[in-house]
Amino acid sequence: MTRGQFITFEGGEGAGKSTQVLRLVADLRARGIDVIHTREPGGSPGAEAIRALVVSGDADRWSARTEALLMFASRSDHLEKTIRPALDAGVWVVCDRFADSSRAYQGAGGGAAPEFIEALERAVVGEDQPVLTLILDLPVAVGLERALARGQADTRFESKGLAFHQRLRDGFGEVAMRYPERRRVIDATGSPDDVYDRVWAAVEPIL
Repeated sequence: MTRGQFITFEGGEGAGKSTQVLRLVADLRARGIDVIHTREPGGSPGAEAIRALVVSGDADRWSARTEALLMFASRSDHLEKTIRPALDAGVWVVCDRFADSSRAYQGAGGGAAPEFIEALERAVVGEDQPVLTLILDLPVAVGLERALARGQADTRFESKGLAFHQRLRDGFGEVAMRYPERRRVIDATGSPDDVYDRVWAAVEPIL
């Protein structure tokens, strides 16, 4: 049996990831592809329990290092219970955030050492890397304004301030430059239709 394909979406707050993930999943299903939609942190019962700890409370509730450990604990359960079984069964997986978020949020944004993040990624993710990662890029102020307009600007991460979110955006940009073999930066400005056209242009070659 052919293993499923693994696609992840990344980006800062308000970049429109969730909208684009849903559109891609629907498009793939319309083409007869068996696909599941999942998210991080979360995606399995154990991972969702950890998510509740990570996304709530004060902005400084956890240090970046502790936060990274929590994120990778969640990711380990997600991989074991959801992602790997689906891929092994030939099912495609489209995930709203994955390990690159730890490089950006806990690494570039929070200040955790890159080598610490990379060691966790090697231990937890191993060879189960996405075949394609789409990084939706948007100016920080625009993204936070969008998140506020949706009533979603009250989580720990969205309350961390402009400087944090600028470091976050820069971190995603650095990830894309350092590892271009599977990462594509998608301009997230414009209408959802315009953005999806860019998303599909990046996904179509792997069909």
